[in-house]
Amino acid sequence: MSSIEVIRDRCVGCELCISACLYDAIEMRDGIAVIKDNCTLCGACVEPCKFDAIILRLDAQHERARLEDYRGVWVVAEQRGGEMHGVSYELLGKGRELADTLETSLSAVLIGAGVEGLAQDVIAHGADTVYVVDDPSLAHYLDEPYAAAVASLIEEHKPEIVLTGATSIGRSLIPRVAIRARTGLTADCTGLAIDDEESLLLQTRPAFGGNIMATIVCPNHRPQMATVRHKVMKALDPDASRKGEIVKAKIGADLLASRSEFVEFVKDLTQTVNIAEADIIVSGGRGSVAPRTSSSSRISRRSWAAPSARRAPPSTRGGSRTPTRSDRPARPSSPSSTSRAVSRAPSSTWPACNRPR
Repeated sequence: MSSIEVIRDRCVGCELCISACLYDAIEMRDGIAVIKDNCTLCGACVEPCKFDAIILRLDAQHERARLEDYRGVWVVAEQRGGEMHGVSYELLGKGRELADTLETSLSAVLIGAGVEGLAQDVIAHGADTVYVVDDPSLAHYLDEPYAAAVASLIEEHKPEIVLTGATSIGRSLIPRVAIRARTGLTADCTGLAIDDEESLLLQTRPAFGGNIMATIVCPNHRPQMATVRHKVMKALDPDASRKGEIVKAKIGADLLASRSEFVEFVKDLTQTVNIAEADIIVSGGRGSVAPRTSSSSRISRRSWAAPSARRAPPSTRGGSRTPTRSDRPARPSSPSSTSRAVSRAPSSTWPACNRPR
């Protein structure tokens, strides 16, 4: 049988275990830590104890039961100002594939103010259930309340897999959630699949500057969490006839409190086209020359005249590090490793070749 014990001779009353306990299940009595009846045997107090005064004993059956309690694939959907980020649709498409492989459900978490109307759109893109956390205090993204809301839902519903976009919001939010859930996180994944033997999530991401591809698994903790770059996965075509469940989640006001305050969101107006969203990118390198004669400028102008470009979303110019760090025309967006990752759809990137003069 699983058990937890405080070795009285080792305990010095430092109270580090109390700070680590997520369930208020430890109290001090006569300078000694005492485990209360509401302890869940999560083990969060064991590692912080510097004196090895807490011993957690878990039998194999209990360990298996804990992992088997987690079911379902979740996507933490991202919206700003009532507009969904494209990566959320892409993750719903991949999440649908993973959920079907595991023969389980796909759910999404939608957080904000006045966002309930977006839930049906999320269902149309593949979700079976949408957990909506709608509160006026969540109108703008703040780390603490958003992380607390997601972590609270994970603790209650126990999903097996949690995915979110590797965006500025996602990279700020999901590590905080992983810490609260005491599980692992793989960032900037470019591939997700299910292992045939143990049904683990195979999380593939570039390593060592992109020279190798590493596949990472999380066998002993749940949920398995990953962030995915925009434009890596493919979104499903929306199906307005899909039916799903919309759950209005209630989060305590204490969890939505924040020590930071939203002041202002300043939108980047330096570029009319987001390079990550462009279907056509004209990329120039060291061979780029003066503004009026550069091949990237000429090809970019021609791309607007092409019939296929007239039907597609706007094209834009890009470049490698050298020209973008120089004083060349209008400092085009760089899709290099120091800037934005872009999709590699066939024939979507046109090289602008020109010999240096």
